[in-house]
Amino acid sequence: MSLQVRTQVSLKLYNSFAVEAQASHFAEAENDQQVREALSYAQTQQLPLLLLGGGSNLLLTADVDALVLRMASRGIRVLSDDGERVVIEAEAGESWHPFVQWTLAQGFAGLENLSLIPGTVGAAPVQNIGAYGIELKDLFAGLTALDRYSGELREFSLQDCAFAYRDSLFKRESGRWVILRVRFALSRAAALHLDYGPVRQRLAEQGINAPTALDVSQAICAIRSEKLPDPAELGNAGSFFKNPLVSSELAQRLRAEHADLVAYAQADGQVKLAAGWLIERAGWKGFREGDAGVHRLQALVLVNYGAATGAQLLGLAQRIQADIAQRFAVELEIEPNVL
Repeated sequence: MSLQVRTQVSLKLYNSFAVEAQASHFAEAENDQQVREALSYAQTQQLPLLLLGGGSNLLLTADVDALVLRMASRGIRVLSDDGERVVIEAEAGESWHPFVQWTLAQGFAGLENLSLIPGTVGAAPVQNIGAYGIELKDLFAGLTALDRYSGELREFSLQDCAFAYRDSLFKRESGRWVILRVRFALSRAAALHLDYGPVRQRLAEQGINAPTALDVSQAICAIRSEKLPDPAELGNAGSFFKNPLVSSELAQRLRAEHADLVAYAQADGQVKLAAGWLIERAGWKGFREGDAGVHRLQALVLVNYGAATGAQLLGLAQRIQADIAQRFAVELEIEPNVL
């Protein structure tokens, strides 16, 4: 067996919250064969298997009695290129933002709005990651996954994945699929999306009137860097709560009470509210208790100032959920996976 399994491994370096937790067993898979070896090892040892990408969408509240398998496969390849549309494939272990930067350096447009999102390529479809008006599903061209139940490889189309807001088949069937590689349909001619958030304003301030995809990426990186803490400096998992979907009636009632409510009408008649606005209005922005806190610049981000435990961060999140429900009659859903 080429897979190297270690025991009693600290996961502090493998989760962006930098929370201390021990994995009873830990391994890194660099190829499909090692993934299969990990599945076999876990079955033989009667251990649960926990897949780990970049650890950026994870809150560990206790030690993990399982085989924690970190996806470490690497590789990016161009599958087709007709001069306009380009299909590329990336291995699951590729870090997301460097992958986006690679596509832009090749002159491939499409992923620029998803710049500086933490995590890995393999984890991205699970959450259907999105930012600044674009979701992964908008550029998706397929993926290959291993069925943990049957051991067979399966190819997934866009329809197969059942993508929704921060959701997918892979999230709903979290114990079944190991995503091995993902494909994206990009373009040599940029069709830029500039109307969500302050992107257009930032470009105008820089005197850029005819932006390229790279210009958009750089603007979004600057905006995100100003608003969101770097996990390398301050433990966090990015947005901790999903933006809630509510009825138009509730949105109207809230707008009558709060004229500056941040809300976006949806095609199905529902209204998406900005969770960060709700949390800030409730007074939680900048709150800190011990080393668990709410970021001082972005109320949607919970942070670990050093020695917070996962349980302390979860407790803070639950207090915020209860307060928002009481004040606004809105239920906030936690975005990271809580273990």
